[in-house]
Amino acid sequence: MQHSLTAPRPTHAPQATRRKARAVAVAAALAAGLGFSALSAPAVQAADNPYQRGPAPTNASIEATRGPYAVSSTSVSSWLVSGFDGGTIYYPTTTADGTFGAVAISPGYTAYESSIAWFGERLASQGFVVFTFDTNTTVDQPAQRGDQLLAALDYLTQRSSVRSRVDASRLGVMGHSMGGGGSLEASKDRPSLKAAIPMTPWNTDKTWSEIRTPTLIFGAENDSVAPVASHSEPFYSTIPSTTNKMYIELNGASHFAPNSSNTTIAKYSISWLKRFLDNDTRYDQFLCPLPTSALYIEESRGTCPLR
Repeated sequence: MQHSLTAPRPTHAPQATRRKARAVAVAAALAAGLGFSALSAPAVQAADNPYQRGPAPTNASIEATRGPYAVSSTSVSSWLVSGFDGGTIYYPTTTADGTFGAVAISPGYTAYESSIAWFGERLASQGFVVFTFDTNTTVDQPAQRGDQLLAALDYLTQRSSVRSRVDASRLGVMGHSMGGGGSLEASKDRPSLKAAIPMTPWNTDKTWSEIRTPTLIFGAENDSVAPVASHSEPFYSTIPSTTNKMYIELNGASHFAPNSSNTTIAKYSISWLKRFLDNDTRYDQFLCPLPTSALYIEESRGTCPLR
């Protein structure tokens, strides 16, 4: 009995091996015929989104003061431009990744470019071209600042020394205070913009039903210049629910929170720009579910899931 039980083993093992080999060959042929494999999945994903830039994000990577890209900058003289008063362009130094989405940033009432300069390298190092600029006068109103944001983008894409690095179809605007109100004005005037980020925005116009641009508004809990109840909150609530939008109120912050390096503002601005300038859904995880933080965020609202 022992021999009859053990004798088949030498013949069964090769048959099993042959069956396994045939199964592997069939699977390989099928994968080749369908044009994919486990190793090629990242390439397929990259092909699906040609605008994706940089490595997969983590919470640490978007909170860092510098992203994965080395950055250069160039000054733009006020003598060489019209519609705004000159500024600074920050951009990734590499040309290996193709073109990048771009964002123009306006300062607030009575303020200068220096008040929003910290955004330059921080955003550009994440894979954007960033244009911080001075307004024609420091007392320009939101509608004027909206026009200047658009003039800055037009200069950036049409005349600047780095225009070949910019994808003119992927543009956004940001602004502080009246510059934030200006970013709403720019979005209303140019619906083709892909993203807007008003920061503690101020504007006499309280209703924005015309906005179709994905908009992230930062309010500040202790803002006495543009109180959230009469500015950020009605701005947010009147943007149509069919538009991707989000509101983040900074816990204990003042109107001037965007004027110095702020990890919360940077983190969610990067995520918003990545999502809507680059169509990069890898950043959805930082926006939906809505962000919460007892230490830094008083409240948040938004149209999750993002479309």
